[in-house]
Amino acid sequence: MSWEIVIGLEVHTQLSTHTKIFSGASTTYGAEPNTQADAVSIALPGVLPVLNKGAVERAVKFGLAVGAHIAPRSVFARKNYFYPDLPKGYQISQFDLPVVGMGALTIQVEPLSGNAKPYEKVVRITRAHLEEDAGKSVHGASQGMTGVDLNRAGTPLLEIVSEPDMCSAAEAVAYAKALHTLVRWIGISDGNMQEGSFRCDVNVSVRRAGEPLGTRREIKNLNSFRFMQQAIDYEVQWQIDQLESGRKIHQATILFNPDTGETRAMRSKEDAHDYRYFPDPDLLPLDITPAMLDAARAELPELPEARRTRYVNELGLSAYDANSLTSSREMADFFDACVASLSPSPQSSPASERGGERENKSSISAKLCANWLIGELSAQLNRDGLEMAKCPVSHQQMSGMLSRIADNTLSNSGGKEVFRTLWAEGGEADAIIEAKGLKQVSDSGAIEALVDEIIAAQADKVAEYRSGKDKLFGFFVGLAMKASRGKANPAQLNEVLLKKLAG
Repeated sequence: MSWEIVIGLEVHTQLSTHTKIFSGASTTYGAEPNTQADAVSIALPGVLPVLNKGAVERAVKFGLAVGAHIAPRSVFARKNYFYPDLPKGYQISQFDLPVVGMGALTIQVEPLSGNAKPYEKVVRITRAHLEEDAGKSVHGASQGMTGVDLNRAGTPLLEIVSEPDMCSAAEAVAYAKALHTLVRWIGISDGNMQEGSFRCDVNVSVRRAGEPLGTRREIKNLNSFRFMQQAIDYEVQWQIDQLESGRKIHQATILFNPDTGETRAMRSKEDAHDYRYFPDPDLLPLDITPAMLDAARAELPELPEARRTRYVNELGLSAYDANSLTSSREMADFFDACVASLSPSPQSSPASERGGERENKSSISAKLCANWLIGELSAQLNRDGLEMAKCPVSHQQMSGMLSRIADNTLSNSGGKEVFRTLWAEGGEADAIIEAKGLKQVSDSGAIEALVDEIIAAQADKVAEYRSGKDKLFGFFVGLAMKASRGKANPAQLNEVLLKKLAG
């Protein structure tokens, strides 16, 4: 019998409030160690926690975005355990009554290997609860000693717990990416994985087909999608090897070493009863009113799944294109702005362009924009290590260039030169086209004269073509484009060449 993989994720998302969840201390990243550890964060005698309203609002927004049940009343609890960077000896969290209940997230899965096709899957979300972060142990801080930085203690977190619905590293990575996109999309977290704003704990187990769930091991604090894939793949194979050798799997918390590509046990895994949860006596129950739900719902933007559906159904894009364009809200907004600039408006379009013709032009504009954003623009962002929010080319500049490609003023290769200039120097597409002499030749007479010259000079090749060597057509296209210095309209050139070569 084959092995089945069972994966569930616990994701800690740092909420984008300016102050901590139970105090007014700053959450600014990168401050000098322990300069933001206030009296409440380190639980000095006599202090009382006060709940941050902004953290609650962000949790509610997330719940609405995943179609979850929002608890009208939830309770904060103390989770008791000892660790050097936990100054109070307990963490304020939520246990049996979380603010966000059952929900779901639809993911697009790209298989990591083989010829399998992309597919869609729904991952159930068990809960999402508010809690405070712990501090940070800094190993080797001084003369081989470990220091403790409590700046992070008290930072607001939303812990998002999934059902064990994933059965491969590809699905786990797709879910984590979709969640990462969503929390940034709705503005509740900056999602900066390098700064620890989005950290994943992955629970992995294996079982024979049809058997009960196996013993899980939890891979802690993964802050890279690539490391997540590597850690799951290694851990799955390790567990299978253990079981096939007759050994047992023991529940444990484990760490992944990216240098060796291996996981190793850190400690035995605690169960809920080990933490001795009890309601925090200093915090009242959290009540979510209908007015709070309405306010949060009104602030939600069009969500990624809805926008993907609109791109496919209304703009005629492929599922792949729609998924790529919704990889970030900034990319999707940029795309929408470009399409709006290129597509004819109902008010300004003549009667002949209304209805089906206008819809067709919108689809062509959308596909042109999608091709350039997914291709040239994304590649340049990757080369420069930039996120979409830092793109130096505005949507006005981009649509100005694309409009010249759409009306055949500019060839695709000329467009790349214009785009590189816009990226490096700025400016406007029309001015760059004029200054660099990139305007495409679309005059049929000029193109015919060009083709006549080439055919006259290549009589032997023409004879070969006419005798059946159709592959020589590319040879003639290359000569014509070279003679026109890349400015000939490709569609017109091909049409004229076909006609002339046919005799």
